[in-house]
Amino acid sequence: MTFPERFSELPPYAFPRLRTLLNGLNPGEEPIDMTIGNPMHQFPQWISNILNEHISEFRGYPPNDGTDEIRIAISKWLKFRYSVDYDFENQIFPLNGTREGLFNAALALCPETKSDNKSIILMPNPFYQVYSVAAFAASAEPIYVTADINNGFLPDYCGLSPEILNRTAIAYICSPSNPQGSVATREYWKELILLAEKYNFKIFSDECYSEIYRTNPPIGALTVGTEMGVSPERIVLFNSLSKRSNLAGLRSGFAASGPKNIKAMRTLRNYGGAPLSLPLQRISEKVWEDEVHVEANRNLYQAKLNLADEVFKNIENYKSPEAGFFLWLEVKDGEESSKTLWTDFGVKVLPGKYLGRESFDQNPGINYVRVALVAPIDETKSGLIRIKNCFYE
Repeated sequence: MTFPERFSELPPYAFPRLRTLLNGLNPGEEPIDMTIGNPMHQFPQWISNILNEHISEFRGYPPNDGTDEIRIAISKWLKFRYSVDYDFENQIFPLNGTREGLFNAALALCPETKSDNKSIILMPNPFYQVYSVAAFAASAEPIYVTADINNGFLPDYCGLSPEILNRTAIAYICSPSNPQGSVATREYWKELILLAEKYNFKIFSDECYSEIYRTNPPIGALTVGTEMGVSPERIVLFNSLSKRSNLAGLRSGFAASGPKNIKAMRTLRNYGGAPLSLPLQRISEKVWEDEVHVEANRNLYQAKLNLADEVFKNIENYKSPEAGFFLWLEVKDGEESSKTLWTDFGVKVLPGKYLGRESFDQNPGINYVRVALVAPIDETKSGLIRIKNCFYE
């Protein structure tokens, strides 16, 4: 298959790449898969009742903009969580999963040129792979900005040259970060927003891991932007029910931004997208309104993060994540370490190289592996002990 030229630089996707790496290799012990961030905790049981009540609504086309009820529920949640007042009619856009939004928002909002040159889209490196394909689809130039231990695993966009920043149309940022679990501070957000104001670019804030944290809720871009009095058009927030509520298969998320941005995203989906089906919107309304199950879910993840700290407490280069449910473990070589871990101990992890790109003469993921803490705690414990025995003993 031949892609159009604008997609010619796409690398193989991470998980098929892992299958190729491990092809023909047998696990050394009973297999444990710690590669994919697929939530396994229980979602609220009352969801099935809502689905049964509204199952007949599968017969009709859902409204492109989302029901009033789901947008009101999201608006109230934003007020509860981020202390911001966003109008449900014009500033909230339910998504068929945030991947849809993170991709299509670039198509809707990225100009073809900026400062008389091809537009640039910034993204952290390593990164969620949809960021780069969105840049290619928007005919923009992706710039991969290293996020490593030297900058707290958050990209230093402020350190880029004026030549790059003048051409920048969009900057993706993920906080808490995937894969490292770092959290953007109020000062980090403030500096990034001031930079976006100075060079007139939009911030795409991917905060899908915002509800999985240790102690304090991570501050979000909308909170800081509102405090600073910047236009809501400056920031587009993305969040979802996938991690917060263990409903990855529901494919329910949202974008929140200024009315002009939301109108552009809605218009594009009118022609080439698919809104969430009505029964699933009904479920989403109620799930956004409930925090009891979210707290229970967070407690389970906190226990696994604490477990990881205990297992790796004497490992010099172990960095305990602030939030999220991944470990970003330093090793000699991510690919070779992943093969050894699989053949000797039966644990499958993802080489960090597959989440990064060669940029500024380096791939910052090459000496790391990503470990997902999504399995039940006993299985997670077994996997972590095997990882320690393989990598650090």
